[in-house]
Amino acid sequence: MPKDTDTPRTRMPRLRKPDATDGAGIWALVKSCKPLDENSMYCNLIQADHFRDTCVVAEMDGEVVGWISGHMIPDKQQLFVWQVAVSPKARGLGLGRKMLLELVEREACDDAVHLKTTITKGNDASWALFSSFARVIGGDLEDQPHFERDTHFEGHHDTEHMVTITLRAPKELARAA
Repeated sequence: MPKDTDTPRTRMPRLRKPDATDGAGIWALVKSCKPLDENSMYCNLIQADHFRDTCVVAEMDGEVVGWISGHMIPDKQQLFVWQVAVSPKARGLGLGRKMLLELVEREACDDAVHLKTTITKGNDASWALFSSFARVIGGDLEDQPHFERDTHFEGHHDTEHMVTITLRAPKELARAA
């Protein structure tokens, strides 16, 4: 039988669409989640405001503890996930995967047949998250080098591999959750 009170470690954060007032909290979260690339606070504000239908905020006790930024790729049936951040306060709850499931079930993503993201080979946490997500939804995961260290980053950043996950129909996804 569940207890009447939840501890912060066992209580699941509330998932929702972001709004412009979340920009600073998102920015602070991303800064605290190394090795994520930091964007400007203004960038996070614009993401939360202009792309709110394809982004997710996880909130616990009024604090942003999870974030996914994404967008539908123009003229394609593909959802691109730019960043996934989970605060140390909310780790171990499967929050990253739950946010991804929340996102792909949204109406704004109904036309997506693929989820795409880029990951460097050394980012074990991201590989684990997206591999787990693909397994849960029964989707195929493929990757190939995309933005290359020398060609695109002038040697300043590791090669980003384009990860493509085949998405199932929305009703099938709902059952996977």
